[in-house]
Amino acid sequence: MKQAIVIGGGLGGLAAAITLQHRGLQVTILEKNSHFGGKLMPVQLGSHYFDFGPNTITMPHIFKRVIEQTGERAEDYFELQRLSVHTRNIFSDGSHFDFTSSREDMLRQLAGCDPFAAKSYDAFLQEVQRLYELSEAHFLPRLFTSWRDYLSPSLGKALLQVRPLQSLDAFFRKYFRNENLLQAMNRYATYIGSSPYAAPATFAMIAHLELSEGVYYVKGGNARIAAAYAEVARKLGADLRPDTEVRSVLTENGQATGVVTADGETLRADVVVMNADLLRAYPELVEEEYRPHFSNAKAAGYEPSISAFVVLAGLKIRNEGLLHHNVFFSDDYQREFTELFANGGYAEHPTIYVCNSSYTDPSVSPDGDNLFILVNAPSTKKRQVHGQAEQYKEHIYDILESKGIRIREHLVTEKIIAPPDIESMFGAHKGALYGISSNKRANAFLRPFNRSQDIRNLYFVGGTTHPGGGSPMVTISGLNVGEAIAGKIF
Repeated sequence: MKQAIVIGGGLGGLAAAITLQHRGLQVTILEKNSHFGGKLMPVQLGSHYFDFGPNTITMPHIFKRVIEQTGERAEDYFELQRLSVHTRNIFSDGSHFDFTSSREDMLRQLAGCDPFAAKSYDAFLQEVQRLYELSEAHFLPRLFTSWRDYLSPSLGKALLQVRPLQSLDAFFRKYFRNENLLQAMNRYATYIGSSPYAAPATFAMIAHLELSEGVYYVKGGNARIAAAYAEVARKLGADLRPDTEVRSVLTENGQATGVVTADGETLRADVVVMNADLLRAYPELVEEEYRPHFSNAKAAGYEPSISAFVVLAGLKIRNEGLLHHNVFFSDDYQREFTELFANGGYAEHPTIYVCNSSYTDPSVSPDGDNLFILVNAPSTKKRQVHGQAEQYKEHIYDILESKGIRIREHLVTEKIIAPPDIESMFGAHKGALYGISSNKRANAFLRPFNRSQDIRNLYFVGGTTHPGGGSPMVTISGLNVGEAIAGKIF
């Protein structure tokens, strides 16, 4: 039986492992952390449960496909709930707008704050659906292993049709006039760790997923998806090893032949799949002389996506004004992204995302709110800016309490996870949450390949490679790579 080693047990690695094990390979997953799922990490603080991320689930069919390809039912492993009103957007002037996949409810709200958008909304929905369908047909299912993969006429035609030269902000301004609404729409750029004033309009397709197809939550916590994948992988016969860090990838005659763990154990394999941040893991695990097409300088040249400053706050009360997903916007969104990317520092007046999953599922936090508080944060390129975590947390609490969200007087437990923590826990290059930013067109469409150009049988999955960052995308990368390897071997 052919042997496969998967380095990293994130969603992409688990998807690849299940696909390969199901298709006849013997798979070993080596994960340096004690949990499987990567950034989809469960955190229990007393009676308060938190998903570190992702908190917003879209494209449920992708998560189901990983299990259903084996002949099993995804519903036997996790229960997806569709959220009717999924995100409350609260603006600096005190007004709010609720995002929902109900066209009628969206039109009713738009009529009261942006009559132009109310008239344009159906055209907007059609256009973002078109962008998504083009991506789904021509980009998402593809494996990119060399420049030749870009020479497909159908792919070239599709790329020209997905508004690659227009920014997200410019695109949304075709359909919306209200500046508050534009802020809410522009936030979709943060789903790929980028700025709406630089990222291409292609990613407006995310609006289709949320506003037409819907936002979901997994009963008991989104991390149950990762737990389900681990259970299915073991059931199929895969060997899952948590708390096992890889020190190097073995190469012989230009081919990956196994790995050496941090404990000094040598494991042989016919194929190696790297589900780790490519920009950090590839240089760390393979000597530069063996990867001339991916030098250290090339890895360092990519712009990292934004990171995150996260506070997990367990309260003894429930704030009535909070839905499942809530966003408190700053009064100057463009300035916020300038501070993050151009200045490499924290925003003085940040936009604050608050997930309160106990609004939907009280069982995960029976004694009060479980607030996952996230602020966009700079990468760790400028490490000196990350030394004031406690002060910045207090600043965030001040802002939220000025909005009526009571925290300090009702706080039971809390935990801070800052960009340096994300870098160390998940091996994230410069603490990036989504790998490479899409602020540059080349990085948005020409990400590192899914297969090494220098080392045979070494493949890459995850947010740094195709098709990109975000939980559905990394899961797709795992499925694509798993199918490609199995098809090649068998």
